Amino acid sequence: MKTRDKILKASLALFNEKGERNVTTNHIAAHLGISPGNLYYHFRNKEDIVHAIFGEYVRHLETAFTPKDNGPTLDVLMSYLDGVFYTMWEFRFFYASLPDILARNPALHQEYFLVQTQLADRVVAILRSLREEGILAIDEESLPDLAHTVKIMVTFWISYQTTQAVEAAITRPVIYQGVLKVLFLIRPYLAEEARDTISRLEDHYRRLALRTR
Repeated sequence: MKTRDKILKASLALFNEKGERNVTTNHIAAHLGISPGNLYYHFRNKEDIVHAIFGEYVRHLETAFTPKDNGPTLDVLMSYLDGVFYTMWEFRFFYASLPDILARNPALHQEYFLVQTQLADRVVAILRSLREEGILAIDEESLPDLAHTVKIMVTFWISYQTTQAVEAAITRPVIYQGVLKVLFLIRPYLAEEARDTISRLEDHYRRLALRTR
């Protein structure tokens, strides 16, 4: 693995474990056993590292939220939800400190805004496909509002959880609870014949949450 990639991997792990604000470039260099000068050869500062990790985050979003061609079967629905879980878990530091990170980096904030605009369109397309396959009973005009509500829940679920207890830990069960909240949001719009499918998905993620405690 190239040094640059090792720096990104170590930084992501440290940010997730200790919180991005609590990790410095010196911490990252020491963790890797390299000199600060070696780190600065690849990244000018910590903001550069965060920006590079954001690029990985965007690639995961594009993979997770690209509408599938083979219709919203149970497996396809699960793949979307697994994508939600993986992205929230893998980049949990970003979700936990989003306003602060974006406030410090206007260029990153602009990129984030563009990515989220594209993501909103993808989520609408996914919800539309669910409606066309008879899984959701929702009118076209309501699709953007439902998509926006789902995005809000996913974006701020982790930061909300950090406010619910002193030194609250973000664990896999916490993320799975967020996935279940996504299902809860769409439940009122389910077609009657799709309720058993969603119930099976809910049971699946509840079991995963218990298994990973």
